[in-house]
Amino acid sequence: MAHVLFVCLHNAGRSQMSEALFERAVGGAHQAQSAGTEPAEHVHPEVIEVMGEVGVDLEDRKPVKLSSEMAEWADVVVTMGCGDECPYVPGRRYLDWDLPDPKGQPVDAVRRTRDEIARRVAGLVRELDAEAQA
Repeated sequence: MAHVLFVCLHNAGRSQMSEALFERAVGGAHQAQSAGTEPAEHVHPEVIEVMGEVGVDLEDRKPVKLSSEMAEWADVVVTMGCGDECPYVPGRRYLDWDLPDPKGQPVDAVRRTRDEIARRVAGLVRELDAEAQA
């Protein structure tokens, strides 16, 4: 079982979508967490809306501050726009997903980001499943 940590600046958009889509895709085969280097007060409303369109309820999710324990827990750390504030723990696999911040974006733009995250999550899950089989 792999542990994946999704990190963005506010943990209110990209990382929340990534964690939720990953959890749905893996069905318990792997684990995920998400966090932000500067967490917001709540998940962005436009993110809640577009995730609801695909049957994922983020209404009760709360942004979480990134901790060193989270980074140490992870086998894979996926960063999204947190720059130099993103964690680095030796021996972990790092991926940087260059995705636009959905905050304040039109719903169509947030849908495109959600769909791109879903595509990248599917690829990551295939890789993790293949590694688990090897």
